[in-house]
Amino acid sequence: MLQPVKEKIILGIDPGTTIMGYGVLRVVGTKPELVAMGIIDLRKFDNHYLKLRHIQERVLSIIESYLPDELAIEAPFFGKNVQSMLKLGRAQGVAMAVALSRDIPITEYAPLKIKMAITGNGEASKEQVAGMLQRLLHFSKEELPTFLDATDALGAAYCHYLQMGSPKVEKSYKNWKDFVQKNPKKVSGG
Repeated sequence: MLQPVKEKIILGIDPGTTIMGYGVLRVVGTKPELVAMGIIDLRKFDNHYLKLRHIQERVLSIIESYLPDELAIEAPFFGKNVQSMLKLGRAQGVAMAVALSRDIPITEYAPLKIKMAITGNGEASKEQVAGMLQRLLHFSKEELPTFLDATDALGAAYCHYLQMGSPKVEKSYKNWKDFVQKNPKKVSGG
């Protein structure tokens, strides 16, 4: 069960080196609502370092505009191209550094976890994630962005919202047998 929150603003970011998505959720009580979503378009920059500077400037501008309490960012998935991964990691790092410079706590989510939280399917497509977010947050098809990197970012923010009310697990267990071995009194009724 979600714990009530007076008001919390969550910024979600889907890192990219061509298109970086962002989404902003406001949580009032236990009800999330869409505030904004969009992209940072990096296609006009040929130089990777200029892209990083633009990411820094735009993320700072978004933070100053919406004053988020927390940042939920999608973790890069591991591909075969090491250079692409390095560039994506730098882009993510710049966005994270901007948030840290404003004392905004960061939570990183794997793409599979975000998709699972939103659709119940870790292999869901960008379109399926966007469609489910549209239903959950009650916005029209006309409001769906051209670039689904924006809804991916919104998905990170929504996944974070869902995690806010999850109880912290003090112990973890590999399986039922492991639970029984570690909790004999709970199982035997004693």
